[in-house]
Amino acid sequence: MKIVAPAGNMERFYSAISATADEIYLGLKGFGARRNAENFTVEELKKAIDYAHLRGSRIFLTLNTIMTNREIELLYPTLKELYNYGLDAIIVQDLGYAEYLHKNFPSIEIHGSTQMTVANYYEINYLKELGFKRIVLPRELSFEEIKEIREHTDIELEVFVSGSLCISFSGNCYMSSFIGGRSGNRGMCAQPCRKEYKTSCGEKSYFLSPKDQLYGLDEIKKLQEIGVESIKVEGRMKDVSYVYETVSYFRNLINGIDKEENSSKLFNRGYSKGYFYDNDKTIMNRDYSYNMGEKIGEVIGKKIRLDEDVVSGDGITFVSKDYKNLGGTYINKIAYKNDKLILNFPEGTKYIFRNYNKRLNDEILKKLKSTDKKLKINFDFTAKLNEKLNLKIYLEDENGNRILNLEEISEILTQKAQKRAISEEDIKEKLSEIGDSEFIVKDIKIDIDENIFIPLSELKNLKRNAVEKFREKILSYFRRDLDSELKANNQEYFKLEIEKDEPKDLKIRVIVSNEGQKNYLESVKDDYNIEKIYYRTYDVAKQSKLNQHNLDNKLASNLYELLENKNSDIMLNWNMNIVNSYTINVLEKINKLESFIISPEINFSKIRELGKTRLKKALLIYSKLKGMTIDVDIADSKNEVISNKENDKFNIIRNEYGTEIFLDKPLNIINIIDDIKKLNVDIIVLEFTTETIEDIKKVLKQLKTRKGEYREYNYKRGVY
Repeated sequence: MKIVAPAGNMERFYSAISATADEIYLGLKGFGARRNAENFTVEELKKAIDYAHLRGSRIFLTLNTIMTNREIELLYPTLKELYNYGLDAIIVQDLGYAEYLHKNFPSIEIHGSTQMTVANYYEINYLKELGFKRIVLPRELSFEEIKEIREHTDIELEVFVSGSLCISFSGNCYMSSFIGGRSGNRGMCAQPCRKEYKTSCGEKSYFLSPKDQLYGLDEIKKLQEIGVESIKVEGRMKDVSYVYETVSYFRNLINGIDKEENSSKLFNRGYSKGYFYDNDKTIMNRDYSYNMGEKIGEVIGKKIRLDEDVVSGDGITFVSKDYKNLGGTYINKIAYKNDKLILNFPEGTKYIFRNYNKRLNDEILKKLKSTDKKLKINFDFTAKLNEKLNLKIYLEDENGNRILNLEEISEILTQKAQKRAISEEDIKEKLSEIGDSEFIVKDIKIDIDENIFIPLSELKNLKRNAVEKFREKILSYFRRDLDSELKANNQEYFKLEIEKDEPKDLKIRVIVSNEGQKNYLESVKDDYNIEKIYYRTYDVAKQSKLNQHNLDNKLASNLYELLENKNSDIMLNWNMNIVNSYTINVLEKINKLESFIISPEINFSKIRELGKTRLKKALLIYSKLKGMTIDVDIADSKNEVISNKENDKFNIIRNEYGTEIFLDKPLNIINIIDDIKKLNVDIIVLEFTTETIEDIKKVLKQLKTRKGEYREYNYKRGVY
């Protein structure tokens, strides 16, 4: 089982490799789902590719965001350069971008990001047909769900085992986008989940902030037993020590060593097993949402009881009984009185947390300086009397098969020994000494005649030349020549020719959430020229809940509901994040699909650029927009209204599928329907969630008067 580790910059990259990570995922400056990480320049990425390949590791580039037509095509020259240099895989969210990459870069692996929210084997097998090599599963899946998926697909599976949890399903969180135009689907999430909220009753809490996730030996064994190929460590924004320690921890677990974890001593806002066990209710941390550190003591009366030793250089945080940060300090002097440690603390302190562990960080930095991942190489050495020396270097795959051979032959002939003959032990000793290189010698096979003499200097030169040439051979092995590849396969650069669309007469369709809304709208649909009414459906099709999805419903909100639908004229919901013509091109091939709702994350000008398609384009013009889709009960099985410090209100709705959060102030662009025609869409959509019949009447009246509330959210500003 491979370890996939994060690298937010070169320093963290080296740390991950030193800790023996098999695969590294990293971002290009300006792109990917962590655009606010430092990320890599093209030259840094090339340097990382060579460094990793010489140590037996691989490099994955994260381009796992929704992308516009222009962005897709703009990246081509950069990707061609990286592709030719030896980039191993690209992680994507966007279906259209995946096809674009697959056609233009035929021998690179395409991995499906957790942002795709592919939560069942029906969807996974569809993506395999599209050319995906690996799927990163949603964090919300339990072990039993992962096991069932594993039994029904042979595509590579990757599972998150540590790090931050998003409370919303990845790819289905729009809070940051709709509040401030910073989209998680564009890699710019402002993390509203980590803010404090207040209920209508005045209770303040971190309602939306989960603990981090950390699996142990039992969980890793279970994943190994069912054949999960890779485990993923989250943390491109975490520091060098965290990356090294966490990767090292999981290396031990994979090898069956039950090592104590230290990750929680380096970054800590609480830890849980995430969703691995169905009955785990310990995911949320309502007390605090930031890295508080490890709790090491408590104030009792006028004294502190410490549960852990402290040393000079430790960072200490003082916390009140309701977990408010009262300040902190670095311990720069240890003072004792009557054999008791003196530690002054602010008034109101209840708990002592350590947010910088000097001793542990020093240990890790010491290991970092003295360790490096090595690639295991093998030697075959032959020396026959009066013949040239022959040294073969080769690698072995996991099954012991020889791969990547190199042969080096000396200039001199072997002579008969006049005094002391060279021994096999002498040869092994000299060949094993490969100095400060990327390699370590795993096995040496020797075949020599008796009583021969070989100058040790010649043996040393032979080895040095062979190792250097082998190094270059490894690097050249990963290089590609895209132009030659395409020419050999009679392929050309794949780019869509987008035909300009034109205005149409708009059809009106409505999405409802309950029977009362539907019955009322059925009774008035002719008065308002409503063409179709759909029941709202659920965003994510989890493996264990597939039987709850109505496949007779003509509205699909995920690939499962689309692919397995029993109808031939399906509309795809806006949470499918459709923002470019390349994705539309992929979806056009699904015959039963009739229309799709464009993502409300893009602005009007981008909508016009989508061009002509056989599918009908729909635009959401009214909706109490969904901000999050959540798989745990965060409001104790009741509906709740929460607000942030800016007094934005959000409705938490608990239903049979989980929890959903809706913005209280609806998107509403009904007043400009006449201008919407210029966007060249076919359909306008009203979506009703928590609205009463009276609320619906007001909205319908606006269809005729064009007077009323107007709120356009991202349609004007777009998103970062």
